[in-house]
Amino acid sequence: MKLTKMSHACVRLEKDGRTLVLDPGAFSEQDAAAGADAILVTHEHPDHFDEGRLRAALEANPAAEVWTLTSVAEQIAAAFPGRVHTVGHGDSFTAAGFDVEVHGELHAVIHPDIPRITNVGYLIDGGRVFHPGDALTVPGRPVETLMLPVMAPWNKISEVIDYVREVKPQRAYDIHDALLTDLARPVYDRQIGTLGGSEHLRLTPGDSAEV
Repeated sequence: MKLTKMSHACVRLEKDGRTLVLDPGAFSEQDAAAGADAILVTHEHPDHFDEGRLRAALEANPAAEVWTLTSVAEQIAAAFPGRVHTVGHGDSFTAAGFDVEVHGELHAVIHPDIPRITNVGYLIDGGRVFHPGDALTVPGRPVETLMLPVMAPWNKISEVIDYVREVKPQRAYDIHDALLTDLARPVYDRQIGTLGGSEHLRLTPGDSAEV
């Protein structure tokens, strides 16, 4: 499986000539969802869900489909009948040849005064890749490659380190990093790499790795 890191929280996975894209939001490239056979969206926040990018991808490929939670599906389903699927915790399905399990229910707490919204994570091909969206969800089964939300208004580095320790992936790749400056990256790399207990890796947007 080929993993390509796009900007911020967006990831592209390719296998057997088909492409699965996760969270092509407004902080990602304009063409982040281009060429997708299937798209997964974890929640409604604009850095993860951009309606224009989804519509463009679905219009460009009439066979492309979307799996997401209700709050996102209701915004685009009417325009693409039968192609937008609503999922929740415990569901499983196949998208573009990838086996997907849904884990998690709520977005992490940003502040007690801000109501929590729904958020789901996606476990791909039995644990080869896990993308948690905006939560520190532990899927409860082995994970080879964890897409690690490294920097967000809702987390701090001690929580990120403990999350890696709890999931115990073979490797963790940074995502959710658009707010992390280049000046701070070495600090995060050193602390997560030293204390997390798993191989900690980072890809420049557009770069790929085999996982």
